[in-house]
Amino acid sequence: MQNTAGMGEPFLGSVAIAAGRLTRHELRTRFVAIHHDVYVPKHTELTAVIRAKACWLRTRGHGILAGSSASALHGAKWIDAKVPATAIDTNRRRTAGIVVWAGTINEDEVCVVDGMRVTTPVRTAVDLARRYSLDAAVAAVDSLARATRLKVTQIESAVRRHPGRQGRNRALETLSLVDPGAESPRETWLRLIVVRAGYPRPATQLSVYNEYGALIGVVDLGWRDLKIAVEYEGKHHRMSRERFDRDIRRIDELLELGWIVIRITAMDTDATVRRRLAQAWGSRTQVTRG
Repeated sequence: MQNTAGMGEPFLGSVAIAAGRLTRHELRTRFVAIHHDVYVPKHTELTAVIRAKACWLRTRGHGILAGSSASALHGAKWIDAKVPATAIDTNRRRTAGIVVWAGTINEDEVCVVDGMRVTTPVRTAVDLARRYSLDAAVAAVDSLARATRLKVTQIESAVRRHPGRQGRNRALETLSLVDPGAESPRETWLRLIVVRAGYPRPATQLSVYNEYGALIGVVDLGWRDLKIAVEYEGKHHRMSRERFDRDIRRIDELLELGWIVIRITAMDTDATVRRRLAQAWGSRTQVTRG
C-alpha cells in the first residue's frame, strides 16, 4: 500500500505518525481526513483519481477498485469528481464517499495499477455497462474504451462469458451504442440523439481531405457520402486564439468543398439538434433525387 504523505496523495495518518514522518499536531493542522485515518493535504483537489486512491487505503488493501474509480485509474476522462469511489469488497459497511459492490470476480479480471488492485479495463467496462443507467454507461464506456484502446467486441465477449451475470442484457444494449471515437460526454450525447432519431450511424472523428489529398481536419460526427458534418462546439474550442482561428479555417474549407456543417453548442436541445439535422438531411436527399 502507498502511505506517503505530501504531493496531494492520500495516506494513512496512523502509518505516517508511527514512521515519524508527521506529528499528531502536524496531521491535525496541515491535513484533512477524507475517510477514517485517510488524509490528504488541506486544499487538495479531490479528483476521481484521488478519491480512488483514498478508497483503496480505506479498504486497507483488501478491496478491488471498480467502476468509475477503476476507469479513472485507467486514464478515462470526464469522470465527475463528486461521484463516490467504488470498490468490490467483502466489507460492505457503509462509508461516506464510498460505494461497495458485492459479487464474484475472477483473478484474470484484476490488475495492479500503482500498487492498487483494480478491475481490468475489460471488466471495468462490463461493470459500467451493466450497472449504470444507459446514457451514463454509454458515455463512461466511450471514455474508457478511448483511453485504453479497448474494442467493443472485446467487451461484448467478456459479457457473453458470463450468461448468468446480473445486468447482462443491459450491458449488451449499452455496448450496441458505444463508440470510442467520442472525445467528450457531450459528443456521446450528440451521437445518441442522431442514432435515436433513426439516421444511419455516423462515423466519429471523421477525417476530411481536399481534392489534393491534404487533410483539412477531423469532424466529430459525419457522413462522408452526403458531406454532412455535425460538430459539438465545447468550451475547449475557445480556450486559445490559435485553436479558435484554426477551427474557423477548417469550417470554411469544409463549406468550400460543399459540406454542410451543423455546429451544436450547450444551448442546443434534443429538439433543435433533430430539426437542424432533418433540414440538412432533407437538402441532401432532395439533391440526390434531383
